[in-house]
Amino acid sequence: MKNQRGFTLIELAIVLVIIGLLLGGVLKGQELINSAKVKNLAADFRNAQVYIFGYQDRFKVVPGDDRAVANHVGGVAAGVGTQNGVIEGSWFQPAANTESCVFWQHVRLAGFASGKTAPADISCAAGNDYMPRNAEGGVVGVQGVADFNTLFGFAGADAMVGSFVVCSAQVRGSFATQLDTLMDDGNTQTGNVRAYTANGAWVANAAIVGAAQSAPHNVCMSF
Repeated sequence: MKNQRGFTLIELAIVLVIIGLLLGGVLKGQELINSAKVKNLAADFRNAQVYIFGYQDRFKVVPGDDRAVANHVGGVAAGVGTQNGVIEGSWFQPAANTESCVFWQHVRLAGFASGKTAPADISCAAGNDYMPRNAEGGVVGVQGVADFNTLFGFAGADAMVGSFVVCSAQVRGSFATQLDTLMDDGNTQTGNVRAYTANGAWVANAAIVGAAQSAPHNVCMSF
């Protein structure tokens, strides 16, 4: 019989090292991708602030709430606001021509954001392609913080503070935790950044563990 030669320990060690390096590279690559997603998600919240404050600074009125939007930005306005300083309507799936829907037309016509502006395109119902989407494919929307607090029963020390709230949908739990740590106090149940599940239950940071880390959450920031 011919002698059969197997792998030496050194050869096996080299193979294991190579496999380890490849696995490490894959994991590191995924970590970088996740980090980029979180930064992208955070940018959506900051951009909403820029849109509102930039529009206010230029026209002295809140976008979406602007009664003279046609004079301010030109184009054909799909809807005008009551000009009471509040963005009325729900941030998620608002009806066409409500302030939280036409907010996006106003800031786009003003040049702060990109996207569709024609009145015929403005439909903020479920499944629309008019409202912007985040890196996870969820809708990004804005509304007044007072109505938001009323909707979720926040009052007193539990109330979210500020004038406006911007929310981002379908954010996985692990990203929600990272966003809160990056932009607020690290607890998704307190402060200006909070997260809630599809059934409307607000969750503490400790609750976003295990299977919840991959489950979709809505993350909202008031300012």
